[in-house]
Amino acid sequence: MKSFEFLLPKRNNKPRDSGFTMVLDKGLGLENARSLMEICGEYVDFLKFGWGTSILHDKDIVMEKIEMYKSFDIIPYTGGTLFEIAYLNDKIEEFFIEAEDMGFEAIEISNGSTDMSEEEKLEFIKIAKNKNFFVLSEVGKKSVAKDKRITLQERIDAIKEELNAGSDLVIMEGRESGKNIGIYDKSGDLKLDLVDAIKCKVDVNKILWEAPNKNQQVDLVLNLGPNVNLGNISTNDITSVETIRRGLRGDTVGKVN
Repeated sequence: MKSFEFLLPKRNNKPRDSGFTMVLDKGLGLENARSLMEICGEYVDFLKFGWGTSILHDKDIVMEKIEMYKSFDIIPYTGGTLFEIAYLNDKIEEFFIEAEDMGFEAIEISNGSTDMSEEEKLEFIKIAKNKNFFVLSEVGKKSVAKDKRITLQERIDAIKEELNAGSDLVIMEGRESGKNIGIYDKSGDLKLDLVDAIKCKVDVNKILWEAPNKNQQVDLVLNLGPNVNLGNISTNDITSVETIRRGLRGDTVGKVN
């Protein structure tokens, strides 16, 4: 039982088909991660091992973390940058084998930091699905200059093509900073016209919007509803994001259903 449970707004329980929260693990210790999940694991759906962090840690500990996250009905997965490193080293097949052996049931496929073509990316998505991975793919570039060259129509087309290739969720690039990239301007404010254009063309339940900052989380919840999919959430902000979704924080009190 929760404290003040009679005041707690309802929300769909796990496993959810929308309202996902993806959290970024930048190298938490096993016991710290476990303690965190004990208090707020019910609000986490996906747990991303950020970029190449998992390479630097003892394999057995990483595998223990994977199983621990799964015990809280959370889907842990490898970040897209790790896949791109495998691509650059011509080790894609070895990457798939290692991910499966370690217990990852989901992976992210991206081309944000490399010159991997969209055609190659689509083929990798198909290969991953044939290997029975849950696939998250990402649209956007890490470089501000390169990302700005992607037109709105190209983003929409990429989302559709990746979903058709087998992606289960498509991530909209927002980086860890959430500024001057994708759907955010230089100040980190939401480009609402861009979001509106995308949601008119694509099922928003299939999009995971990277939203590392509070103002972005609030704006996306107010504009797309409390069951919007949010990603790149800091481990420190898990409970905060859930309060935003449920109208338990000043920014959304009385404004969400």
